[in-house]
Amino acid sequence: MGDKSLQEQYAPHNACWGCGPANPDGLHIQSFPKNGEVIAEWKPEKKYEAFEGVLNGGVIGTLLDCHCNWTAAYHLMKHAKEDHPPCTVTAEYAIKLLRPTPTNDSVFLSAKVVDLTDDHATIEGTLTADGKVCATCRGVFVAVKEGHPAYHRW
Repeated sequence: MGDKSLQEQYAPHNACWGCGPANPDGLHIQSFPKNGEVIAEWKPEKKYEAFEGVLNGGVIGTLLDCHCNWTAAYHLMKHAKEDHPPCTVTAEYAIKLLRPTPTNDSVFLSAKVVDLTDDHATIEGTLTADGKVCATCRGVFVAVKEGHPAYHRW
């Protein structure tokens, strides 16, 4: 998909289970800006199934949460005209599971900003498999300040 993902470029030491490049047991989501959205491709493994051939809903939530969080961080960085994204955390997110997500091939994540202030971003995301939207997400992500436990996470 290009050079380095947002995670590899800006947070190579991040240990988040969903998106941290430094977590050996993590999902290693890799998000890339493209045409105003942020996209990712991720390949499920059998160990992430809820039942035969279907991805676990909690894993779907993690994929969308982390991907949308990075979409927020990237757009907050661009909005502030900075060269490094702020450390962001999830304030709230809601997942809609529309249909079973098959695990036989890659899933695709896409996210975009629907509202942006100096330190908050509302993001909408989708998870698609086999050409069908299987899950959607809407979340609010916040840039944290000095003193917050996540402030130095990347």
